[in-house]
Amino acid sequence: MDQNDIKVLPMKDLTVDNITENVIRINSQNDDPRLTYVLERLVSHLHDFARETRLSTKEWKAAIDFLTAVGQICSDVRQEFILLSDILGLSLLVDSIDHPKPPQSTEGSVLGPFHSHEAQETPHGDMVSHDVNGEPCLILGSIRDSEGQPIGDVKIDMWETDSSGHYDVQYEDRQGPDGRCVMRSDASGNFWFKAIKPVSYPIPNDGPVGKLLSKLHRHPYRPAHMHFMFEKPGYDHLITALYLRGDPYETSDAVFGVKSSLLVDFQPADDSIAKRCDVKTGSLVLKHDFVLVSEEEANSLREEKSQKALADLGRMVKMVDGLPVPDVD
Repeated sequence: MDQNDIKVLPMKDLTVDNITENVIRINSQNDDPRLTYVLERLVSHLHDFARETRLSTKEWKAAIDFLTAVGQICSDVRQEFILLSDILGLSLLVDSIDHPKPPQSTEGSVLGPFHSHEAQETPHGDMVSHDVNGEPCLILGSIRDSEGQPIGDVKIDMWETDSSGHYDVQYEDRQGPDGRCVMRSDASGNFWFKAIKPVSYPIPNDGPVGKLLSKLHRHPYRPAHMHFMFEKPGYDHLITALYLRGDPYETSDAVFGVKSSLLVDFQPADDSIAKRCDVKTGSLVLKHDFVLVSEEEANSLREEKSQKALADLGRMVKMVDGLPVPDVD
């Protein structure tokens, strides 16, 4: 960048009282109104936090060290920053804001730190887990739109732990993906596969996030669940999970992912299902109907909720590319 193009606003004698407005002013010289708005709000809240808590230098340094440690433990198969976001409730909050759901549609949940892109596309009916110690189960799913019409050719991504509560990527000697699959719904919007009954398990607590939970006297456990992700052009991207009703951690999920509409029960397979799906009569079966929202529905609802929420806060905004920016006209 040419030095002559750099325009720095005059700043001096910065104090507790005037530092915020000066930082906002100098950050507001770019041409991206959304970036300007996001940074303005970030700086405002961050500075107010420091002032309200009278943040000490020692505490500031501890926070820097903590975030450094979070980054250092991240790898291709472990995302500690997502885990941190999860245990602070931020992940669920962002998903709820960015993917609002009208009544009767399937609600979202957290992605978690262990999704991977290694799973190969799997035919309907395949067994996706090789854990011989797990209790076999059958998943029968259907996908509909908000009008009740089936949606075919939806990409379905599923992943779960083994019977010991570990994801495949947590094993150093793993031979490949396990407990996960990718498949597509048929013309009737249906899909089915064999897996093992989910178990409750602790999130990784050997790193900085686990130490924080311990400091807060919080347990690291998640209730038994199975992750799902649905993608198809024209439909809002859905990341969700199904949670086993009655799990001891149902009401204290370490990452705040459980919603009443996502609680499910297994039922015994009747003779018809057993014969059709090649499972034993009486074995565990989970039937669930997923309802996707069109992108048009989601975009309209997102803008409506954003404008109302910000109007309630007294902020005048307009929507640009579906996101709020200050309305300065």
